[in-house]
Amino acid sequence: MLVAIDSSTANASLALVKDGQVAAELSWRSNLNHSVELLPSLNNLLRQAGWDIADVKAIVVARGPGSYNGLRVGLSTAKGLAFALGIPLIGVSTLETMAYAWAVTGLPVCAMVDASRGEVAAARYQVRDGQWTTLEDEHITTLEAACVVTTSRTVFCGELTSEMTEEIARRLGDLAVLPSTACRLRRAAYLAELGEMRLRRGETDPVAALEPHYLRRPPITPPKVHTKKGS
Repeated sequence: MLVAIDSSTANASLALVKDGQVAAELSWRSNLNHSVELLPSLNNLLRQAGWDIADVKAIVVARGPGSYNGLRVGLSTAKGLAFALGIPLIGVSTLETMAYAWAVTGLPVCAMVDASRGEVAAARYQVRDGQWTTLEDEHITTLEAACVVTTSRTVFCGELTSEMTEEIARRLGDLAVLPSTACRLRRAAYLAELGEMRLRRGETDPVAALEPHYLRRPPITPPKVHTKKGS
């Protein structure tokens, strides 16, 4: 039995998986209120599925990129559960989770999430020779630059605004496959599946060492130092 936790952005998701089958799943718009909503939602989902927390054998968590607050809450919850239960912890890229839903197309998949300042966090994946493969590692870029390097038909997914999808369509035309908003919803079931694959390969993370992957440092400035006049 496995629990998947994704609180990377304002769109949160939880999933319970047993023997490769989704026992229960919940996705909701948190508006970055994860610290209040995450654990009660998990408890309700466990109760709905008839599980006890002691039945859980592994925790999979989205490690980012995403919002600073959301990732902190998700990682701390996952690490606390893994430590308390003495079970494996697996961190998975939020962008990879977004992209994995489209692996079946066989096309390159470019996943994006807003990084503010007119930039996006992006990565590309594709199934090659039967293997889910990273084509382009997570990085900060612009929508324009992401379009420039797109030379073949590609699925664009993630948390894209209508303005972003319009720009991609204008720049790339038929090269861009743009799923509907409902189809782009990030689901913890995909996170769980990726986590299960890594668990079978023995690719777990040390509980104490796993950290959020922000790609950009938190926007925290050092306090101002006030000096007396004449000093």
